[in-house]
Parts: sequence; structure tokens; C-alpha cells
Amino acid sequence: MFFRVSRMRIKQDNIHRRVNARLPGSCLRGSDKIWVAAFALTIGAVAQADAAGHGVPNMAGSWGRLSVDFEQPASGPGPVTNLNRRPDGSSNGARRVGNYNDPNLSPAAAGELKRLGAISLTGETFPNPQNQCRPQGVPYVLWQLGMQLLQNKDEVTLLYLVDHQVRHVRMNRQHPAHVVPSWSGDSIGHYEGDTLVVDTVGVKYGPFSMMDQYGTPYSPALHVIERYRLIDGMAAKVAAERAMRENGGVMGSFVDLNDTSRGLQVEVTVEDPAIFRKPWTGIVTYRPGLPWLEYICAESPYDYVTGKNPQLPTAAKADF
Repeated sequence: MFFRVSRMRIKQDNIHRRVNARLPGSCLRGSDKIWVAAFALTIGAVAQADAAGHGVPNMAGSWGRLSVDFEQPASGPGPVTNLNRRPDGSSNGARRVGNYNDPNLSPAAAGELKRLGAISLTGETFPNPQNQCRPQGVPYVLWQLGMQLLQNKDEVTLLYLVDHQVRHVRMNRQHPAHVVPSWSGDSIGHYEGDTLVVDTVGVKYGPFSMMDQYGTPYSPALHVIERYRLIDGMAAKVAAERAMRENGGVMGSFVDLNDTSRGLQVEVTVEDPAIFRKPWTGIVTYRPGLPWLEYICAESPYDYVTGKNPQLPTAAKADF
């Protein structure tokens, strides 16, 4: 079976658009939207059938979020939060200033957050993996508002809405003795009862690398554990709406607000002794998602937020 997906056309302009307030638009025609939706439904159905056949919790399908930030845990150290708040107490997503006073941060990490926060307060958007069309590492990629989870016996695949980000989780395996760093890292997984546990190491570090929307850096010692479990649909609705009130919402429709059948919650534990004094935990709550459009970065020498030249790598001569 073949599916047809059109290329998205993005018109470059000089309008300052906030990536944390809206996503790049899509120019898919109506017929192409149908093809994309059909593709998503088909791969979801195949993955669900495979998961059910292996006696594991069926988490397969399309999932959506209402906020790009991590939610706070019930107790213990949590993720970096925004110092810049609106009058109602919610996060001002248009001016992100990571809490550089967080006692869990190393001095170097706190200094980086302060530097990037100062840029944000001027009205500029500091460079990040998304607005520079770069690979999105773990856990940064969890900001994405749309995620599709595919399950089979030997691998879990995580597809993300924006920029074709894909992660492959090898099931019931071990990390190699010497991990070659990559942007998604080396991810292995297993089930603990009704929970899918994903363990990731070896996340590559490079220009614009960060682990959240505030620019928190990471080191080669980064270790991330994600624990995925299905939750009651109404509990997911309450958690997602609370996150949107506290952290701010986004423009666009990525969640089926009428579907309260079930939710998917991820407990993310981050350990990096070069950046944090103690491991911290953040929560991501998904609800049933809507069919996807195609969101990609335009192939352009200018970033789509500021219109400035982001200094893309160049070569003096061809390598072929």
C-alpha cells in the first residue's frame, strides 16, 4: 500500500513568530490531509494489533499535548520553571526565563539559563533545536505536541509531529559497552507490569543542544528514564488542563478534547551530575490526538523566527 504526502511549502518572511506560541503552518491541500490521516490510522491499527498479540499494555496510537513544558512531580526536585510569569501566575511562554536560582542547578547551568533568559526578555527568541531545524535530543523532544507510539515485540517506535523526529527503542536489550553518541541517544526498553520503561544514554551534544524550552544544557553523562503508563481519561483531562493553566497553552489543535477514553502519562527522570546536584523528575500528560498535518522546517539559510542568518555549516569544497 502506498501513501502520498505533499511537501509543505513555507513562505519565508521577516515577521517575528514565537515558536513557543505557535507552530509553523502547513500548506497541505485537502486531499493530502486525507492521505496523512489515513496513513496515521493505518500504522496505528497495525501497531495496536501487534501490541495486543504480545500481552503488553496497548499504548499504541496517536497522542497529543496542550502544553510544551514538563509538569511538576508530586514531590522531590522537578524541572526548570519560568521565572517570567503573567499576572494570573501562569508561565509567560513568549518571554522564557529559566529559573537560574534553582538550587539544583550547577553554577555553569545557572549562568547559561540567565544568559538565554536575558535574550528572551528583549523580545528575541534564542536559538534552539526546533527553530534552527536541528535534531531534537532526549528529553528536549518531549516538548512536541503530537506523538505516535508504535509497539511490536522487539522495538517501540516514537514518532513526533514536527520535523520528522523519530526514536527507536530496542526492547529487552542492553546498552552497548561503548555507546556511540547520537542525537536520540541509545534507547532500550522493557515492561514492568503496566508500565513501559525507556532508558536512554549517549545523547550527542552540539550547537544549540538543550534539554528543555529554557535552554538548560546537558553533558555526555546525561541519563534519562521514561516511564509510560495508561491512565484514566478524566484524570488525563484534569492533569493536562492544569498543566496548560500553569505553564501556558499553545495555538493549534493537537488533542481530541471530546475523547476522555484514556490518557498516557510519562514520568521522566533526568540525571546529569555535571548539570544537576540531584536527579529530577518531570511529567508529560498525553490525551488522544487528532490526525496530523505535516510540519517541517523550510530549507532556507535563514531561521524562520527572526529571519537572521543562523550561520549554517558550509564547506570550502564539495566532498564528492
